[in-house]
Amino acid sequence: MATACARHILVKTREQAEVIKKKLAVGGDFSKLAKQNSLCPSGKKGGDLGEFRRGAMVKPFDTVVFTKPVLKVHGPIKTKFGFHLIETIYRND
Repeated sequence: MATACARHILVKTREQAEVIKKKLAVGGDFSKLAKQNSLCPSGKKGGDLGEFRRGAMVKPFDTVVFTKPVLKVHGPIKTKFGFHLIETIYRND
């Protein structure tokens, strides 16, 4: 089964996600921004979710991690939890 390692930043609104994404685009530190802004407990670890299998995350999140280019920030992606900025670190198909 396919596995991947990803990190993310979870916020309540699309607007918050867009502001953070702009900061990342001009060289903002993903880990630092996750620690400052993410609502997910993983924020304390810089947004790091570690390695997980396909199907372990909610569908929209899973789709991004297992189909979009690696080492690029994607989003905002809406789930029942809020809006995510997602970066897949690596993927094993």
